[in-house]
Amino acid sequence: GDTSFVTHPLLDGLLDSERMTSHVRALIFSIALNFVMASVLIAMTFMVASPSAYIGAPSSLTRGSTNRSNMRVMPKQAMITRSVSASAGRKFFVGGNWKCNGNRDSIKTLIDGLNAGSPVEDVQVVCAPPAPYLDYTRQNLRKDFAVSGQNSWVGGQGAYTGEVAAEMLKDIGCEWVILGHSERRHLPEIKETDEVIAKKTKYALDKGLGVILCIGELLEEREAGRTLEVCERQMAAVSKEISNWDNVVVAYEPVWAIGTGKVATPEQAQEVHDAMRKWMAQNISPEVSEKTRILYGGSVNPKNCDELASKPDIDGFLVGGASLQPDFLKIVDSYKYAVAGAAP
Repeated sequence: GDTSFVTHPLLDGLLDSERMTSHVRALIFSIALNFVMASVLIAMTFMVASPSAYIGAPSSLTRGSTNRSNMRVMPKQAMITRSVSASAGRKFFVGGNWKCNGNRDSIKTLIDGLNAGSPVEDVQVVCAPPAPYLDYTRQNLRKDFAVSGQNSWVGGQGAYTGEVAAEMLKDIGCEWVILGHSERRHLPEIKETDEVIAKKTKYALDKGLGVILCIGELLEEREAGRTLEVCERQMAAVSKEISNWDNVVVAYEPVWAIGTGKVATPEQAQEVHDAMRKWMAQNISPEVSEKTRILYGGSVNPKNCDELASKPDIDGFLVGGASLQPDFLKIVDSYKYAVAGAAP
């Protein structure tokens, strides 16, 4: 047949050879034609088997767009997968802030319920009773749960009526103290400033306590778009006083969600946690950013804790009212979803 349209140099040389027989020419032509057809079939098979490689794959122009026509539908579990690399080395942490609640009998009942729970692994649990019951709690609470003060003084012992020094907390077996809680920042009878909280943090760390450092915005600050500005300001005050963050756990608690029954969505909480981690990387160090645990607090309960726990930058919870209930242990168990990487 006519093979004048074949243009490959090697084939041209072979076809032009005087020694080439018509049978050999036909054979070569047939091989070339079969090769082209096979290539086309392979390409078509790949497109059919892997439509996601072509359909809905976001480009640099559409990435982040809310246009759902350009988004692939992902299974729920894949959407909430926890980043293993992001959480590497950060042990899940659940704190229970009992606030100004309880009496000897109710606290004994609560402790008995906590003590009856199963052993836990891969999670650090801390309970913060009112100051008069700190020693009793430490003496009776299960030893794998640590005890925390809810506040400490800006310095050492002395003529400071009503205050509790960090040394006193250490003396009765406390390992932690909560500082900067929104109730101490915003209650008109207290009104602690960023600078006072920063000095308290430094002194407590110097005396060997771990610090649960609370930050968060008021409702009007969120509505004004100032959430990150407020949280960064609160963090910056502390970063001026301390250089070693090894024993600091940051608790992001949007004030509008504390005790109100309202809760930030997992996406809202993750957004702030991610921003705070980036702020630490830029303003303190990448190492501190990677190692520091950031907790979420604000109406955490057994119904919402699992999905919150699965977010990559939520390393645990600081729990208020729900920590006074027996099912606080269900919130503690949410660490299993942080480790596994997804909520049910």
